[in-house]
Amino acid sequence: MLGSHLRPSERYVTVVYESLQVAHSSAVDRVADELRRALFAGELQPDAPLRELALADALEVGRSTVREALALLVADGLAIRIPNKGVVVAMLSADDVRDVCRSRAVLEIAGVRAWPTAGPQARESVREAVAAYARAAASGTATADLTEAHLAFHRSLVGLMESPRLVAFAETLIAEIRLALARVDRARRNARDQAARHRALLTLLEGGAVEDAAHDLEHHLAHGETSMMEALGHRPTR
Repeated sequence: MLGSHLRPSERYVTVVYESLQVAHSSAVDRVADELRRALFAGELQPDAPLRELALADALEVGRSTVREALALLVADGLAIRIPNKGVVVAMLSADDVRDVCRSRAVLEIAGVRAWPTAGPQARESVREAVAAYARAAASGTATADLTEAHLAFHRSLVGLMESPRLVAFAETLIAEIRLALARVDRARRNARDQAARHRALLTLLEGGAVEDAAHDLEHHLAHGETSMMEALGHRPTR
């Protein structure tokens, strides 16, 4: 039988290669990236319809490409598909915000407490994220880039546990709250204050005050939850 002389791994690789469509995937990814940029820049508001035909005309691509790009946004939690109506920009409910914020708090606080046993690379990632956010805050960078730098800092805290699975889970939570954080970052004018708080938390960790850092982060995340609730028009519960 054809291919029977190959080892299982070699037969599998051959099948995967034959099914790849690089050019098509790249077009879908580019459209999805442009839609994400518009979402995080506030050009597309929550509940706004994402119409395939209009998007295809605006982006000069086929409707099938737009359809697949929208499916990626739905998978990321950035958009939702409503039966008989199509796809709209996601709007987090109050319960969604509370659940996501408390889930990420569990991960990030556990990450902070893992600082003493974290490897040099994981620690350095936190230092680099703190410095990158401070540069973004000082330079008056665009909201989308500021939000990404903000999230990179929080992602680096989870990275202190050096668990790819936990980092992957944190990424799913981050995808859900990026829209809310973008709205908060557009509204607030205290990016430099945020940068100072990040530096203060790192100083506590570097000095061995891990529990103080954990409590400081808990307070920081609680404040972030309140800010997101207010930005989305929900009644804060804290």
